[in-house]
Parts: sequence; structure tokens; C-alpha cells
Amino acid sequence: QVQLVESGGGLVQAGGSLRLSCAASGRTLDTYAMGWFRQALGKEREFVGRIRLSTGNTFYASSVKGRFTISRDNVKNIMYLQMNSLRPGDTAVYYCAASARIYMSSNAYALRGHYDYWGQGTQVAVSS
Repeated sequence: QVQLVESGGGLVQAGGSLRLSCAASGRTLDTYAMGWFRQALGKEREFVGRIRLSTGNTFYASSVKGRFTISRDNVKNIMYLQMNSLRPGDTAVYYCAASARIYMSSNAYALRGHYDYWGQGTQVAVSS
């Protein structure tokens, strides 16, 4: 089992920045990728981005590409989501996830079903 705990959410004005953290514990050596998803009120949970743990390769949704950056501290087992140029449309609960599966395609890990473990989420609100 892998446990994930998100932190760093809050309220920020449009154009501002936030950095979310996802601390992983447990059998983290059995995971191959980690990702961020978000869910706005009344909407489906959507993919934000992911990082392959062995290579550091990242992939982002088009809506956040160029504004959001995922990184990981492999010593501390923490994944980060640096969010810049935030917009009101980025308001959502942000979830981190970890996958114990191996997918090789370039857009792998972009679906909820590719992940085995989920955190509880952290709220991000962007005011206009």
C-alpha cells in the first residue's frame, strides 16, 4: 500500500502562484508514476499532469501546459505541483495519485484508471 497526503492549497488571486506538495509513504518503490488531477465543483475529475518516477519525464494537460510544472524529490518521496499564472478556471480540489502499473506510451497515466492510490485532495481557489 501507498499513502498520499497533499498540502499547499489555498486562496490566491488570478495571476498568482501556488505550490502543492504530495508526500508519499509506504511501498513507494512499487510505483512507476505519479500524477495530479483536479475536480471542480460539479465537474468530472480531470488530468493535470504526471511524472514518471524512473526518468522524471513529465506530461501535462493542454490547459495547464506552460503554466504548471511537476517535480519530485526522490529522497523525501515528495511530488510537487508548481502552479503559475493561475486563473479562476483553475479553482478545484487537487488530488495526487500514484500508479503501480507500467505504461509505455507518451500519453500514459492520463486516465484515472491508470492509478492505484489517491490522496484526499487539497482545495485551490483562484479569485478574479
